[in-house]
Amino acid sequence: MFSGIVAAVGRITELTPREVGYRLTVDAGKLDISDLAIGDSIAHSGVCLTVVGKEDNCFMVDVSPETLSCTVGLDAPGPVNLEKALRLADVIGGHLVSGHVDGVGEVLRFDAVGDNRLLEIRAPQDIAKYIARKGSVAVDGTSLTTNEVKGTDFTINLIPHTLENTTLNRLQPGSKVNLEVDLIARYCERLLSADRAA
Repeated sequence: MFSGIVAAVGRITELTPREVGYRLTVDAGKLDISDLAIGDSIAHSGVCLTVVGKEDNCFMVDVSPETLSCTVGLDAPGPVNLEKALRLADVIGGHLVSGHVDGVGEVLRFDAVGDNRLLEIRAPQDIAKYIARKGSVAVDGTSLTTNEVKGTDFTINLIPHTLENTTLNRLQPGSKVNLEVDLIARYCERLLSADRAA
């Protein structure tokens, strides 16, 4: 479980083919990995992966074809938002994020508004119903609050701190992003549908 508060921007430096999928080598950047152990979970731009190796300031994770088929940003060298799994005593500064991507969205706008950015994203039809005005959504693992929602499209205001400390400053129209909807919305739907079925 994560909070969607990105701790550092790391970089995938190497992809080594395996019998199934890839082993990624990730430079942790400013993320403190001194306490990182084999088997720990780290979110990579919203995707929870298990640490299988560690060397100097780098760690290794395996990624399956299934994960690659429903996410973006893990199939080539490049920057990734990093967050270690929460401990029970940690402050949840964002919202509860599972690290299980629900779908890939497309950036429609990334407009300057002073030193902020107005980000508009089109969500896949099947998950758009879980995104609500003033609700929480994780975009590339970053906990954000929606401003407006119209059909499958929603907008977010990105402040300078978020732009400086995540990979979101690299977005442009046409970019693809990992989306995870709020867990509470999914459980509410399940409860309501179970009541209807009964």
